[in-house]
Amino acid sequence: MKFKLLASTMAAAVLGIGAIAGVSAIAAPSPATVSVPEKADNFQLTDHTRLAHELHYFRDSKAIVIMSQVNGTAASRAAAAELEKLQATYKDKGVLFYMLNSAGTRDAAAAEAKAQGYDIPILMDELQLVGESLGVQREGEIFVVTPLDGFRIAYHGPLAADGKAYAADAIAAITSGKPVANARVEVKSGAAISFPERGKATEHAKISYSGEIAPLLQAKCVTCHQKGGIAPFAMDSYDVVKTFAPMIRESVRAERMPPYFPDPHIGTFQNDQSMTAEQTRTLIHWIEAGAPRGTGEDILKTQAGEAPEWPTYLGKPDVIVELPSFDVPASGLVEYQNQRVDNPFKEDTWLRAISIKPGDRTVLHHVISNHVPDPKLPRAKIPGGSVGSYTPGAEAQIIAQDAGAPVPGGGKLNFQMHYTTTGKAATDKTQVGFYTLKAPPKFIKRSTVIGDFGFKIPAGAARHKEVAYQTFPADAYLYTLYPHAHYRGFHVELKSVTPDGKETMLLSLPKYDFNWQRDYDPIEPILITKGTKLVATWVWDNSTNNRANPDPTRDVTWGEQTPDEMMYFRVNYRWADETVDNVRNDLQQQLMASLSIGMIDDNYDNLIQEGELKGMMASLKPRFKALDLDGAMLRPFLFRPIKRRQAFAPPVRGVALLNL
Repeated sequence: MKFKLLASTMAAAVLGIGAIAGVSAIAAPSPATVSVPEKADNFQLTDHTRLAHELHYFRDSKAIVIMSQVNGTAASRAAAAELEKLQATYKDKGVLFYMLNSAGTRDAAAAEAKAQGYDIPILMDELQLVGESLGVQREGEIFVVTPLDGFRIAYHGPLAADGKAYAADAIAAITSGKPVANARVEVKSGAAISFPERGKATEHAKISYSGEIAPLLQAKCVTCHQKGGIAPFAMDSYDVVKTFAPMIRESVRAERMPPYFPDPHIGTFQNDQSMTAEQTRTLIHWIEAGAPRGTGEDILKTQAGEAPEWPTYLGKPDVIVELPSFDVPASGLVEYQNQRVDNPFKEDTWLRAISIKPGDRTVLHHVISNHVPDPKLPRAKIPGGSVGSYTPGAEAQIIAQDAGAPVPGGGKLNFQMHYTTTGKAATDKTQVGFYTLKAPPKFIKRSTVIGDFGFKIPAGAARHKEVAYQTFPADAYLYTLYPHAHYRGFHVELKSVTPDGKETMLLSLPKYDFNWQRDYDPIEPILITKGTKLVATWVWDNSTNNRANPDPTRDVTWGEQTPDEMMYFRVNYRWADETVDNVRNDLQQQLMASLSIGMIDDNYDNLIQEGELKGMMASLKPRFKALDLDGAMLRPFLFRPIKRRQAFAPPVRGVALLNL
């Protein structure tokens, strides 16, 4: 009886929705011919907190409940409140709950969720492709999807109507292994949601393959999908596209392709391979209309090419270094291989770009490099550092305008090679191409890594979060943002926090993809002012939902091999007042001084609380009180209290840690 009363109240709210002002989503009802499909096609959407959710990722769930939602309406708010109650009942019974917003902005949805205290993620269907395919017509529609039954839509209808709790009854039946009594119930109330592209199949069938689709695929896909490219097939004709059209649709809707993953609302970066919203809609609608050939030239066929040996935009390198070949066994863990070769540069040299060409991409996981000075030679006048890196999906590294990567003359170049086994023996012989500057640049490219060695990801944890930061002691310009984790890496963000507390998001990957680890170079270098913290947030998935998870039953800590994990965020930058003629190694030392406290201080308040000592740092807990001298500093792993703050240390109380 109580539920009936709530249902009536909700229905009354729905009927009164027309009196609510400022709801742009409300429009005339969608055509009555709209139908709900038997199954829900895969998709990935980002929620109001910038976290991605893919339908097929949760294939082991008993049910996935999706409710269409509109910001600011009484009906949606009442329905959301009832949905929250259902989630509380079924959250431990294998049922997931989402709201689907096909008519608002993410900022508005985030504000709505905060104001209403929603715990259920609001999926932002900004392109309306998901709402279109599901057959959404009104707010408050419920779709109960059963993954174990091929993602069948086991129930569609209202939460409740005519005093009957249809959605609750459907979920109860599914979780009990029983058939749903009322699988389809007409939704009569709630404001209609406008889908302008719905019902335009005839127009979509007129989209020109020759004039629109082929040029789009050539611009966004063919770089990889060509003969000799890294993709598994060459996209070199209409026939190929037609054959793979269903897979292309699924890959685009699931946001796996094109392989470029930054949140489009945060930052602008070079080499942006993503499709625009309009391009995505055009491609999907063309495929859904049957992928018609139409007339005109097939440029994918007439202009088909072959992947170049070196990047076309750079040409042949000035210097090519061949690394020793290495035989990778079929199975097992391979220790990191440090391949040291003679430095080809006898004099101090500045690099404008570096391209690493793997001999076998299937087994080479990463390359990290550095210059090794010759102790017999005088100290170099320019700083040494990285001479290039590689990770899956990486492109050539191009140093920013007016800057260069320094390579002191003489000594050795060391390349740390991480190989993974695939079940088949292989031989790798990697080449490194160096592109040099003919004269010294104005600025020096520097690098630092924000990370944490002391985390522990509990067994089975689906969304384990850790935070780390570094504090910049002077103004700097950011050139490159590069996140790295292993198979459990799920989500990553980098933000700046100024001394006055202002936060600015610099990069967000709603869903991190281990197979595509890229440098993200801002269109314009990002100015970071003195005292600003760069805060990296990582989220890992150590649950069984993560099909790439090596072992969801173990607690995971930092480790070099891929069955372990890493929390790693490299940043390339330059100091604002450093030039080739005015080298500021002191600033580099000051930056490094913030590394250790940044690994432990999870709430970045410049204080170390006992609860923040985790992983390898947890060994300090028994001695915390003894070490916690007010205003003291502790050098990591020396465990010796120091009464006065050290130079370069941030102003802190309690236990604070300098770098090693």
